This record gives sequence, C-alpha cells and structure tokens, in this order.
Amino acid sequence: MAARRSLGRRFGWLWAAYAVSAYGSGLGFGALPLIAVLALDASPAQVSALSAVGPAVGALIALPLGPWVEFHRKRPVMIVMDLARFAAMLTIPVAYALGRLGFVQLLVVSAAIAAAKIAFNAASGAYLKALVRPADLLVANARFESTMWSATAIGPPLGGAAVGVFGPVATIVVDALSYLLSALGIKAIRGREERPQRTDKHRIRAGELFDGWRHLLSHPGLRALYLNQLLVSGLIMASDPLLAVLLLRELGFPPWQYGLAFAVPCVGGLIGSRLAPRVVARYGQHRILRTVGTLRAVWLIGLAFVQPGVTGLATVIAVELAIIISMSLYNPVLATYRLEHTPKDRIARTLSAWSISSSASIAILTALVGLLAAATSTRTALVVAGLLILTSPLLLPRRPAPTLVPDRKHELVLQRHLALALGVAWV
Repeated sequence: MAARRSLGRRFGWLWAAYAVSAYGSGLGFGALPLIAVLALDASPAQVSALSAVGPAVGALIALPLGPWVEFHRKRPVMIVMDLARFAAMLTIPVAYALGRLGFVQLLVVSAAIAAAKIAFNAASGAYLKALVRPADLLVANARFESTMWSATAIGPPLGGAAVGVFGPVATIVVDALSYLLSALGIKAIRGREERPQRTDKHRIRAGELFDGWRHLLSHPGLRALYLNQLLVSGLIMASDPLLAVLLLRELGFPPWQYGLAFAVPCVGGLIGSRLAPRVVARYGQHRILRTVGTLRAVWLIGLAFVQPGVTGLATVIAVELAIIISMSLYNPVLATYRLEHTPKDRIARTLSAWSISSSASIAILTALVGLLAAATSTRTALVVAGLLILTSPLLLPRRPAPTLVPDRKHELVLQRHLALALGVAWV
C-alpha cells in the first residue's frame, strides 16, 4: 500500500521531529490564555488580545522572513526556528518561578511563536519537496496530517490533567522541550543540502516580500484554492468561539462534555488523512479537490441548530466529525498540489504568504463574526457563517490547472494590479 511504504530514513527523522513538536503543542493547546487567566487574572479583553493580537503581530514579523528563508538552507532554518520557540516558551516558567511574569511578556512570546511557526513551515515545505520523490509527496503530507489530528485528539485532555496536577506552567515546559527535541531530530537528518541561489541577481529586495502573493495570484489553480481556503478556514475558526459561548453559556453543557465534543471527532482526522492517497489514486487530484472542497463547506451551518442534552452533544460530535474527515482528506491533497505547482526557488515565499494571509483572514473574520454575534445573537452569527461558507465552492478551480507555472510575461501583467490583489488576499 502507498500509505505504508517507506519514504526513507531522512523523512523518518523529519516526521519524528514533526510528531514530537505536534504532541508538545497538543499538550500545550491554549496554554497561554490559560496561564493568563490562572496566573495573571487577565480580563476577557486581555485574553482575546492574546489570542488575536499576538499571532497578527507574528504574521507581520514573518513577512520579511520569507525571502530570508528562501535563500538559505532549509534544515538550519528549521533548527533555528525550533530553538527560537524553545527559548521563547522557556522564558514563561522562568519568569513565573521568579514572580516576574507579566501580560506583556505573554504577548511577546505569542508573537514570537507565531512568526517562528510561519518561517518553520515555509522552510519545512521547501525541504520536504527536495527530500521525497514527487510521487511520494501526497503520502508524506497525509502522514503529517494524521499526526496532527492524533496530537489534537490526545494532547489537550492530557494537558488539562497536567495543569490540574502540576500547575499552570506544566504544559508550557513540555511544549518548550518538544521544540528542543524537534530541533535535535532535524539535526539528526543526514545528507548535504545545497545552498539556494538567486535566479535574478538584480531583483529589488522589497519586491521579494510579495513574490509569494504574486505566484499565488498568477497561477489560476492556486489562486482559486488560496481564496477558497482563506474563506473556509477563516469562517470555521471564527465559529469556534461562538460555539463555545453557545454550548457552555447558553445551553449549559458541562466543560467535560464540551471537551468531549471536540476530542472525539478528531478521530476523523486519522480516517481522512489515511484515505487521501487512495482516493486521489482512484479519482484524481482535481476531482478530490472539487468534491471534498465542496463537502467540507456544507456542515458548518448545522452547529447553529444544536439543542441541549444528549441530542445536542451528538449533533455537535457528528457535525465536527464530518468537518474534520473532510478537512483531513482535503488538506494533504491541497498541500501536495501547492508544492507541485510552485517553482523550487519560490516555495518558501509562497508558503509564507499563504500562512500570513490565513492568519489575517482568521483574525478579520473572527472579529466580524464576533461583532455580528454581539449585535444580534450567537445563533444568528453561526447561521450567517454557515451560509457564507456555502458560497466557498464557487471559488474552487473548475478545471485542472496546467503543471507549468505562469511565465514572466503573465506575471508582469499581474503586477499592475498587485495593490488590489493584495487587498483581496488579506481579506
């Protein structure tokens, strides 16, 4: 079976490094807002700022990192970003032990973690494309996806138990150590990596900041998938806080049921990610992107009609399970398509642009949906989000895109509209 074949020892080390980092992050899920509440008695406004402002500032910091990552060896970049996250996270338990922990420090750490994550992901995507054969990219991405969902299912419950037993900084320490172990795993990968060379010695450095967006918006297939992903991921993430309010405050679900409603559906992530290589082999990449990309948009509106009691809990689990199966099947196919249709000398900038835009769209849509909920009601906002996401399949590519990337002439024409295009990309 394709999903079981070995991708080599070097990929094994990369996968192991990803796994230990993913499980560490799973254990530390929500750790910064938690410590803000438990250790600093932060207000709701401060907790919201920590969840939104930190990642937004991190995305801005990551903007100039794209070209830097592009023209450096990717393995050292990943090690540096892991060590940076290890050091940033470790400052929290140290400051807590010394009685010097403050809210500003949490904001700075949140921004640093977000920026390092974007740079790490950009480097790892480029490194993966060079590490495995093109035919194995989907299998590799499916394994990463499966690991992420298993960590999401197991990590948060264990992290909550650890906080209850060992205190509010316990999961912070584990998360920090996971980045150190990830760096050691990447260090263990053998083999020489060639230093990337600039293809244009006279390129203006400021222009390099936007090369990722230029590529995304000039490639017909990537442009459609990019805008679709911004809308879908933004609306799904924007609905999470509303669902928490609906279940915990308005419907009176106990916290353990709320946690169960999100932990159990994560099993669907294992199902979808394992199916991805098989269904693509049978039905083709384009058909899966169209079909599953449509399916993942139809379930969200069901959350607006959740009722109290066991029936309501079962409804949430069923809807979340359907969403997660669809997402975990779709995501590795999308990641593979993105790597296949991006030139080798532009992968890091393209992945950085994608991540920065995703962070921005989530922040904007979360704020807008939250304002709508405040002006109307939680259910109304969920209904609007569910209806808006139903329009997202209209953005999916209607036909397979050519494998070749757009030529320079096509790119120059698109640059005339760069300002407008970037505005669309961030919204």
